[in-house]
Amino acid sequence: MGKNAIQAFRPSSETIWCLMKYPPKYHQDNNIDHMVEVIKTYPLATVISVKEGHPLITHLPLVYENKKLIGHIDIYNPQAQLLKDNNDVTIIFAGPECYISPSVYSTTQLPTWNYIKVHLKGKVKAIKSKAALKQSLITMTEFLEAPDHKYVLEPDNPRLDRNLNYIEMFEIEITDWEGKFKLSQDKKPKDTKAAREELKRASQESIQQFLDKVF
Repeated sequence: MGKNAIQAFRPSSETIWCLMKYPPKYHQDNNIDHMVEVIKTYPLATVISVKEGHPLITHLPLVYENKKLIGHIDIYNPQAQLLKDNNDVTIIFAGPECYISPSVYSTTQLPTWNYIKVHLKGKVKAIKSKAALKQSLITMTEFLEAPDHKYVLEPDNPRLDRNLNYIEMFEIEITDWEGKFKLSQDKKPKDTKAAREELKRASQESIQQFLDKVF
């Protein structure tokens, strides 16, 4: 490759500046209270471990307790072998998301996609106590049944006792928090508000359309 060709591939100072500024600060939310609210409202997490360069991924509900995440996994899931011994783990929680059409804005814009995500990193350890596992399953059920509590997982439930040998409990100590709240914050206040309303409308409508189409 000649010198001119190499120069042609060289990024401009503007491109380098943009890369240094990524991700934009206005799309990042470092408020832990906001991130915890996402975790509590959308508790189904994507749990990612890496073994010999290959990712193992499981989707599990996690409960936030005392600045830690508590979860349970089937003993036959290959990832169960990695959710112990202070291994590294990455967790993603996904909030609402949708396509934002420029038609919702009062100013000229380009199409985009708005979303709320929480990226966490942590150290995971297994909890071996069957009593702790049992209570944790009861506590998680109580949390997920809120606010109506139409079902209560009773401690003397025989099916619960029979399954304790096939479930492993783990807890994750969170070491790194990153809130990614892309909500058109770089637009004028009127357009930011319009995008927020579109996120609310489209999220609800897309769920109904998807369920009707698939099922």
